[in-house]
Amino acid sequence: MTDAPKAPFRVIDFSQVMAGPFCTRLLADVGAEVIKVEPEGGESMRGRPPVRDGASSYFGALNAGKRSVTLDLKSEQGLARARALIASADVVVENFRPGVMARLGLGWDRLSELNPRLVYCAISGFGQSGAAATRPAYAPMIHAASGFDLTLMGFDPPANRPAPTGMFFADVLAGVFAWGAIQAALLERERSGLGQLVDVALMDCILSMMVYEVQEVQFPQANPRHVYVPVKTIDGFIVTVPLSDKNFQGLRTMLGDPDWAKDPIYATAVGRQTHWAEMMVEIEAWTRSRSGDDCVAALMAAGVPTSRYRTVAEALTSDEARERGILAPVSDASGEFKVPNPPFKFSRSRAHVGNRVPEVGEGNDEFFG
Repeated sequence: MTDAPKAPFRVIDFSQVMAGPFCTRLLADVGAEVIKVEPEGGESMRGRPPVRDGASSYFGALNAGKRSVTLDLKSEQGLARARALIASADVVVENFRPGVMARLGLGWDRLSELNPRLVYCAISGFGQSGAAATRPAYAPMIHAASGFDLTLMGFDPPANRPAPTGMFFADVLAGVFAWGAIQAALLERERSGLGQLVDVALMDCILSMMVYEVQEVQFPQANPRHVYVPVKTIDGFIVTVPLSDKNFQGLRTMLGDPDWAKDPIYATAVGRQTHWAEMMVEIEAWTRSRSGDDCVAALMAAGVPTSRYRTVAEALTSDEARERGILAPVSDASGEFKVPNPPFKFSRSRAHVGNRVPEVGEGNDEFFG
């Protein structure tokens, strides 16, 4: 699938690394013309592994479908060219530390005068104002500061320290929330004719994800929340969820109605949640002598929601991944590779990753002559 011939709106993307580029790639996926502004030599992410033949597929996954220009924002010429692009744009996205764009003369106050219809999205760790606004804020710091990491540690009582951070949830969440907020602002512009500032904070985003935890802090419960634990099989682990009465009756029947399942503590959903860990020990006594696939087949046939723990490679090659078209091919200077499509589909509108990754500054001649 090729990019749409006429973009519905233009985005000037000053963002780097992950949260901003994740947002703007989604905008490109739904048809926006996204012009990525990079320093001379390109964004540092272009060298981030996985790299093959000199090109980063990590960068490519975040920037496919965009255009690229290079600007020196410390020079008058670079700033003049930036302002010219912005004057023609519908959206600006940036994820610098608050105050950086304003010092360059490219902050919301100046740009809203230049282009009153502009939607300006600023992504930061703690928001555009307040005591914490100018703190550096990488996703692992937000995970730690928000309570996210200690909450996860609390789900694993033997743990004596938070788990290392390897996936950047706060960045991805901020990118998704920014994507949605930008489109809400564009929709509002259709009514008012005016743009506005969209202020997205990683801290706000990750706290909003912890729906139960935010409520439990306000209304502490006598019993801790039950957690879904891995259950061991011969060749790995499964997760099984006999939560409803129907699920549990199916489990009892499949297991031959063992004595432990007749205990009144398992008679209700609340009772099962309260004694979830004990119930999983009993179920594991049955699963330990069987393969994961056999366990999943038997439990699902009995009406008990169950899944085997899979690797990312297994998930990407699964039947459901192929049927949904989760992966799509894109190309960069080193050839073709695959990236995830947007995780939604429309009945009429475009929702598909662009088919190529821009080379550094390839749009300079077109946009700056």
